[in-house]
Amino acid sequence: MPHDAIATCPICSGELAVTRLHCRSCGTTLEGDFNVGRFARLQRDQYALLESFLRSRGNLKEMERELGISYPTVRARVDALLRALGLGDGEGGSGEEAGPSSAPADAAGSVADASAARRAVLERLARREIDATTAAAELRVLGG
Repeated sequence: MPHDAIATCPICSGELAVTRLHCRSCGTTLEGDFNVGRFARLQRDQYALLESFLRSRGNLKEMERELGISYPTVRARVDALLRALGLGDGEGGSGEEAGPSSAPADAAGSVADASAARRAVLERLARREIDATTAAAELRVLGG
């Protein structure tokens, strides 16, 4: 039974390379240096978030209900997922509230959102829903 390939070295956290591919149907084997792709590099919780995003068709409020976490936490996780996939610019990324004239008005809102997201991470840590390492990583992503 095949297993999911891992993309990160369990020893040094470096990126692993696929060096051999085999076709079970015809027996062809290819050897070389192959990229596993950006989705294979996601952690399990990031992949689950992506699946939730797709199930909810990008509706963050629906994700909030499905995952049982606060809206700022959903936004922070989606933003972190975008960055992990190399698609985020570090600001926003969900597109749900973006509009052509929203940039100046959003400055105070984004500070409040970031503060709420940091508070949500600390509350999850206090409730022992996540461990300290995960909390620290999420706070780093949020810039806290």
